Amino acid sequence: MSTDPLFQLALEHHRAGRLREAAGLYQEILGCDPDHSDALHMLGLILHQSGQLKAAADLIRRAVELDPKQAQYICDLGLVLAAAGRVEQAIVLYRQAAALKPDYLQAHNNLGNALKRLGRLDEAIEALRNAVSLQPDYSELLSNLANALKERGDIDEAIELFRKAVALGGGPQIVSNLLFAMHFHPRVGPQELFDEHKKWNERFARPLIPKPLMFENDRSGDRRLRVGYVSCDFRDHTLGRFILPLLANHDHRAFEVFCYNAARREDEMTQRLRSYANTWRNVVSLSDEQLARQIRDDRIDILVDLSMHTDAARLLAFARKPAPVQVTYLAYAGTTGLNAIDYRFTDSFIDPPDQDDRWYSEQSIRLQSYWCYESPAEALAVGPSPVQANGFITLGCFNHASKIGSASLEMWRELLSAVPRSRLILHSPRGSHRQRIAEFFGEAGVNSDRVEFVDRAPLSEYFQQYQRIDIALDPFPYTGGATTCDALWMGVPVVSLSGATAVSRGGASILSHAGLPELIASTPEDYVCIAAALAGDVQRLSELRASLRDRMRQSPLCDAKSFARSVDVAFRTMWSKWCNKQE
Repeated sequence: MSTDPLFQLALEHHRAGRLREAAGLYQEILGCDPDHSDALHMLGLILHQSGQLKAAADLIRRAVELDPKQAQYICDLGLVLAAAGRVEQAIVLYRQAAALKPDYLQAHNNLGNALKRLGRLDEAIEALRNAVSLQPDYSELLSNLANALKERGDIDEAIELFRKAVALGGGPQIVSNLLFAMHFHPRVGPQELFDEHKKWNERFARPLIPKPLMFENDRSGDRRLRVGYVSCDFRDHTLGRFILPLLANHDHRAFEVFCYNAARREDEMTQRLRSYANTWRNVVSLSDEQLARQIRDDRIDILVDLSMHTDAARLLAFARKPAPVQVTYLAYAGTTGLNAIDYRFTDSFIDPPDQDDRWYSEQSIRLQSYWCYESPAEALAVGPSPVQANGFITLGCFNHASKIGSASLEMWRELLSAVPRSRLILHSPRGSHRQRIAEFFGEAGVNSDRVEFVDRAPLSEYFQQYQRIDIALDPFPYTGGATTCDALWMGVPVVSLSGATAVSRGGASILSHAGLPELIASTPEDYVCIAAALAGDVQRLSELRASLRDRMRQSPLCDAKSFARSVDVAFRTMWSKWCNKQE
């Protein structure tokens, strides 16, 4: 890298986060020397940081042309292209950078993350293992590898690596990755989850609460309130699908809606969500401190977290208590562990009324339903039960592979043994995940031709798969949400096991609201019995196929107006309580 004094001064500004000053100096250098490859490269990175991806790519590509053997230029060009959604091109560049410099850790790391993003998990894990081999004590690399393993369903190894990354000094996001992964493990109970979340709060969040805590919000109880939603998933994502009906049906006369979009990719769903916000802010480039300051400047009264401890969450903005009332909802049923978040939305099936809040740092507010479902335009008309044409029962689970672990597979293996000639269709990435499942079933004498795997697919193809199954199987302990609703909408009954954690009762909540409590099991043995009995009742399957969509339409799950009213009432109650406390 250049040793020019002016360039070195620009680097100092850049590393200190003074991007405007750094950019000015890089431009000054390029004014004198347009072929200064290092200045082109670094100015391109600043443009990347500010979201100007095309201009960033043009500058770094020019640097590559000037010095095609510089692996860092090539790798960073890939980073910009990946941010622009051109992931396949980025992968080519990462491979090129790694070939030029085999010990270039960042190239292997970026390659692994890009492959993971495309669902090519075996390749991703190989690349990330290569990165870890170059620096085994780098917590971020271990966490990235653990995330890929979790995505593939290797939850035990993933948690082991997350814990190692934490022990090596991993920061708040790495510890959050561990907390989220723990929800997928069948032997992690609610007390352990709560204890670990409180540790996160004490280590990372509590020190950020302002002292003294003061707000300038107008304390009028009946005025129009400003409600802010913060999410990294305002896009074609489960979160986007479930939050859309709420944003569309808020009483905008009583609530002014702000959306703080931390998503790195935008799509058609993003535009739909944007249309229902009074104010839409792109905050992906803001630090947590800057985001908190923006929320305070916007005088938000009630702030809603929609990400919890998922990847790219913004809990450290909430930790700074930028709004008087703070709520968490929808990322998954559970707790954030933050004292700074006052409430959590749930319902009476995820959290029965006789259960206290001892496993949550927030106060539970039970809505009429945790879920509000709007069927996508890609959903097909309901077809006949496949068993009528096939002569055998077809079971299926289209949940993400990360949810398909040993607890689910053991129940499904028992079920295949209990229902002769039955078939099972699973969503699964190509490679070792499929091989491991096939071997697991083979050990019990279940022939491989009875288990079929399907790839991740666009929504239209995904909904076609429901035409092929008679009964959907909810995974455990992390049950389905959108997939369960989609199945019911397509006339496919779902069998679910209700457990000790909130995430394990999501399926029970949906089935209860749909009027199907008989499909909720309390033990693995019960799960197998319920599913086997349903498989043996072809007439019942046909009746359900014909009636489930109407049942969904008439249930609280699809009553968006009533759902939004229940949220509006909850918000107004929260605000009144806060105002009364300040008097």
